[in-house]
Amino acid sequence: MQQMLDAAFESPEPLEGHMPEPAQDALIDAYSRAVAEVADRVGPAVVRVQSAPAGRRGGFGSGVVIAGDGLVLTNSHVVAGARRARIGLAEGGERDAELLGDDPATDLALLRTELPRGATVATLGDSKRLRRGHLVVGIGNPLGFESTITAGIVSALGRSLRSQSGHLIDDVIQTDAALNPGNSGGALVAASGLVVGINTAMIAGAQGLAFAVSSNTAHFVIGEFIAHGRVRRAHLGIAAQTVPLSRRVALAVQAGPNAVRIGEVLAGGAAYEAGLRVGDILLALDGVGVGGADDLLRLLDAARIGRTVQVSLLREGRQVTRTVTPHETPSRSQGAA
Repeated sequence: MQQMLDAAFESPEPLEGHMPEPAQDALIDAYSRAVAEVADRVGPAVVRVQSAPAGRRGGFGSGVVIAGDGLVLTNSHVVAGARRARIGLAEGGERDAELLGDDPATDLALLRTELPRGATVATLGDSKRLRRGHLVVGIGNPLGFESTITAGIVSALGRSLRSQSGHLIDDVIQTDAALNPGNSGGALVAASGLVVGINTAMIAGAQGLAFAVSSNTAHFVIGEFIAHGRVRRAHLGIAAQTVPLSRRVALAVQAGPNAVRIGEVLAGGAAYEAGLRVGDILLALDGVGVGGADDLLRLLDAARIGRTVQVSLLREGRQVTRTVTPHETPSRSQGAA
């Protein structure tokens, strides 16, 4: 469908810089067909999600059916800590759903429900194929208005967005497709009909700014949910604080302008076992510079769980190296280092 939009611009000899009427009509028709086809193809796979945590107001938003056995992808903040949710199907009817995985660090959660025979299923695409300016369609249930379709373009790629857990989500898609409360967890769909993002947030008071967690991030998270029931990450057992380094110190230790100060060392944690101390300035992990707490969280991936790593520190004015073996992050502490 993206090719249809591109082809609509192909026309003989535009007059005085203006697009001829037939070409304008072709462009409008191609755009309309692309959006309508996406709505017809993917719309029925987008569901309403309502959770009800014990003793708290439940979350409300959207979800996307991504497998015929009833897998529904949504936002962590829509699930809101509940173990069960209620699913409202686009074609009518409701179903109970159970939580298979919840990752506040990427604002993604996976539910399973029982689907009726022949239910529509959406397919996750490769978000790396997106380019700025590509047509995208948002599908969700904003403010309780079910199966709402909005359209726009990819405004930017590779953004970072802070999740409610405090973790920085990388590879976020920015779009100008209108999103409102209730769209969270819904689908951001390319003209090909493939889901390239899970709508997650808009900035209050802003106009034309909305965001989606990329489908490639979702692929990774779903795999972790299915294999482990959670996203596994490494953990040093420290409270990390981003601090600036003076130019003199940064040059002396060959570091960037910022580093990480250890504000707390948890008893029994990896840092405690390795002899790290409150006040140590963490400069690098396995030779990779650490310019802040977010850098440290990115480096502490599942591959480093139980594996020895070299930590470069600035301690009492001297640069020292210590060996640390990270533990696995506790399941509800995904924003900690």
